[in-house]
Amino acid sequence: MKENITITVGQKDADIVGSDNRALQAAMDYVASLGGGTVNIGPGTYLMKDSLHIRSNVNVIGEGENTILRKCDGFSSPLATDGDYGQEAITPKDPTGFQVGMGVTVGDDRSGGFHTTVATIISRTGDTFAISKPLNADCMVSNNASAKNTFPVVSGYYMENACVRHMVIDGNRENNDHLNGCRGAGIFLYRANNVQIADCVVRGYNGDGISFQQSNDIKVQNCQSYNNASLGLHPGSGSQRPIVIGNRSHDNGTDGLFLCWRVRHGLFEKNELRNNGRFGISIGHKDSDNLLRNNVVVGNDSHGIFFRNEPEYTGGHRNVLENNEILDNGSSGEGCGIYIRGETHDITIIGNKISDTRPEGQKTQQFGVWIGPKADRITIKGNEIRGNKEGPMKNEAVDAQVELSD
Repeated sequence: MKENITITVGQKDADIVGSDNRALQAAMDYVASLGGGTVNIGPGTYLMKDSLHIRSNVNVIGEGENTILRKCDGFSSPLATDGDYGQEAITPKDPTGFQVGMGVTVGDDRSGGFHTTVATIISRTGDTFAISKPLNADCMVSNNASAKNTFPVVSGYYMENACVRHMVIDGNRENNDHLNGCRGAGIFLYRANNVQIADCVVRGYNGDGISFQQSNDIKVQNCQSYNNASLGLHPGSGSQRPIVIGNRSHDNGTDGLFLCWRVRHGLFEKNELRNNGRFGISIGHKDSDNLLRNNVVVGNDSHGIFFRNEPEYTGGHRNVLENNEILDNGSSGEGCGIYIRGETHDITIIGNKISDTRPEGQKTQQFGVWIGPKADRITIKGNEIRGNKEGPMKNEAVDAQVELSD
């Protein structure tokens, strides 16, 4: 049996002694250079001026609530000159808050989710900084191009066979600019495969809590994601076969669980999605063939589970909602237990409890299930749907095939 190396990092009595991302990265890269193994992070708060970049075949394990990776205070500056597509350098107007080794995000008003560049500063010449990745879009001064030292606290790009366990990610939200969840989060994976994120807490990140994009066979288990500015859990961009089980995602700015684009053949089980600022669970663009069961979806501002308004060719089809508790949603004054919009079809809703349990006058969950006019082949059976403000169901799909057995 092959024996892999284990390296400890800590603020004392460790193989590598330090209290910032450089010590953590040194251990990570050393273990990866030997073919893989484990990095154990000891107790303490570690100041993160760049991501901890996870490498293939390396497990990184903390000591639970005693191991805290905290994002440094943010800094931003407009660019002094355009950043061109493919360029690997930036020139900020104010260079004082940037330094070699720091994580940086470059974009402009048109960048959106997928054209933002997140990189590391690798050298400096005057006021110009070389970065570790080419810009993946033109960043024009005329469109308010800027550089910000935003980045995922823990990230994995183009890697596989690793795990992140037993640690706290503190996003230092109040002292940082926002980073969109397609290119960053407290924990973020991009084109990664077979990675486990387990027993972690992600809190107070100015963006998403946990996000993985174009990544397959990712398992997120027994984590807590809360008080993040945007989404709590964000599988997206073609991520296949995710397993998201036993997590708590609560008090986030938008959705507790957001299935982005082309999330397929996933299992979402025994999660708690509570008190989030928009939907408990959102399903949409080509998010098909997923099983969502035994989840608790409670007290979210709008709908508990929401199928987005997609045409038939991009709808979130063939999803199963089974044995979930969907309670007391719509706290903003408008929301249902389950709302199916768009030309969504082949949805099975079975064995769920869909209720507003509060006294009359305090109820906000309008209907247990609202089926939009273009939905089709919706099967609803064996559910307990009662106590909702306006009734158990609203069915606008007059000409659709809707099986109701409640």
